[in-house]
Amino acid sequence: MKTNKICFAASSGGHFEQLMMLKPLMDKYDSFIVTEKTLYKTDYGNEKVYYLNQVNRKERSFLWNMIVNLFKSVRIYFREKPDAVICTGVLAMIPMCMIAKLMGKKLIYIESFAKVTTGTQTGRLIYKFADRFYVQWEQMLSVYPKAIYLGGIY
Repeated sequence: MKTNKICFAASSGGHFEQLMMLKPLMDKYDSFIVTEKTLYKTDYGNEKVYYLNQVNRKERSFLWNMIVNLFKSVRIYFREKPDAVICTGVLAMIPMCMIAKLMGKKLIYIESFAKVTTGTQTGRLIYKFADRFYVQWEQMLSVYPKAIYLGGIY
């Protein structure tokens, strides 16, 4: 029987911390992490990690970094061939999420714990494409009516 391969994707900071709360799931499946390259070091355990450029929509390099991340994501996707992408956001991860959907793979998105009454820009985009979309606050079901509420991942 084939083991599912899962891509766990998140930008740096709090989104990445939320992703790492899924470490038991990472250990259960053949998996790898896609995140942003930062100046600080993080312990990934024994996970394979790929890095994308950090993206800030307010910087002049925004479009360039998104294009670079698109090409990096294509390369990572075809090297690893994941069956699913689990993402906690944000911008830098959009290319990997969309490539997975275009290739007919499962896309699972977990909206940020920090969002209690409004959605993130990335969440609002991915909501339209996600096979499963989770929110961590019950009141977020008014923002994302088809989402699944299971509580926080912390």
